[in-house]
Amino acid sequence: MVIAAIGSIPLIMTLGNSMLIPIFPDMKSSLDISQMKVSLTITVFSIAGAIFIPVVGYLSDRYSRKIIIIPSLILFGLGGLLAGLAAAFFSNAYIWILIGRTIQGIGAAGTAPVAMALTGDLFKGGEQSRVLGIFEASNGLGKVLSPIIGALLGIVIWHSVFFAFPALSLLSLLLVIFFVKEKSTRQAPPPFRKYVHGLLSVFKQEGRWLFTTYLAGGACLFTLFGILFFLSDRLETTYSIDGVMKGLILAIPLIVMVTTSYLTGSKIGKNFEKMKKLQLLGFSFMTISYGSLIFIEKIVPFLAVLAISSVGAGLILPCVNSLITGAVGKERRGFVTSLYGSVRFFGVALGPPIFSRLMDWSRTGMFVTLATFSLLIGLLVLLLLHVKGKDGKKNKKTKFRYKYV
Repeated sequence: MVIAAIGSIPLIMTLGNSMLIPIFPDMKSSLDISQMKVSLTITVFSIAGAIFIPVVGYLSDRYSRKIIIIPSLILFGLGGLLAGLAAAFFSNAYIWILIGRTIQGIGAAGTAPVAMALTGDLFKGGEQSRVLGIFEASNGLGKVLSPIIGALLGIVIWHSVFFAFPALSLLSLLLVIFFVKEKSTRQAPPPFRKYVHGLLSVFKQEGRWLFTTYLAGGACLFTLFGILFFLSDRLETTYSIDGVMKGLILAIPLIVMVTTSYLTGSKIGKNFEKMKKLQLLGFSFMTISYGSLIFIEKIVPFLAVLAISSVGAGLILPCVNSLITGAVGKERRGFVTSLYGSVRFFGVALGPPIFSRLMDWSRTGMFVTLATFSLLIGLLVLLLLHVKGKDGKKNKKTKFRYKYV
């Protein structure tokens, strides 16, 4: 039940964005707004989360993870409720929807990134990697379920999606309150200056590979949400597919990613060399997939080739989670994992608006850009991802241990 409670947190956060994707066309026509304005409902959520994540990360290090997660889930639910009421009853609904989504983003800042740090606190060694694999699979499961749930709710009326957020966050809230028990060995928080000095020391020594790892995770989320945004639009405009069938199709590449994430997390343990190889393989798959999609128009082969990129993301994300969670000791883990959460949020935030521009520019140009981007990130992982062990030497085939633990 502890794992179920922790796993529910990223699932809820993921639903906060992905569940809206199937209703975008209806939102656009109902509110009479542009495609760019529609994409901002994801962007404001993600930017608000990205800005507040480092703050709540520090607070979770200073106080406790649970004290941060509980009010964050409440705020997430209230923001969804405001957006739903605005869409249903307010004349200037779009502005209030953006406000509600911003509140949701602030609440989301204290959910999944802090839950990742909590996982690092409660589990160790190979068990930690396994639970982090479940964590990423739960994140992916939210992405799988969300287009289906969003499409089902959209059949009733498009803004009913917003009212689902309070109900879902309440379920996660109850699981956290009753089943998550933090260990009582937490030491008194260090003075702020000492805390910052410790963080600076970590990033000075390990910053190159940490930021490379951050970038790898953010790139996966950027391309994933961008492709979902593109696919949601094309399913209706090109293939005349909407409703539940549209949600099921959007879920296909996500199911592939979830399955791969779970299997990867259960196998990697704490083997750094294996993690690096899997990330390189993942970016190779993404590059090949996006490059091939230039030449594919029919929906079935398109989804089959797109699934290759989902396998790539499923190989990368659990490795990134495990690397970052083990990068520092418990007393600074909240900030380091939260900073990674900010990068992921920015990736999600940038995906829809950038893809909106790329779609207007050129379909071929969009996929060439994606393939090139994936290749460059893969090269950075190859050249810069080197983790030092306690002896200061780079680990190779041995299981890695971080310099700052």
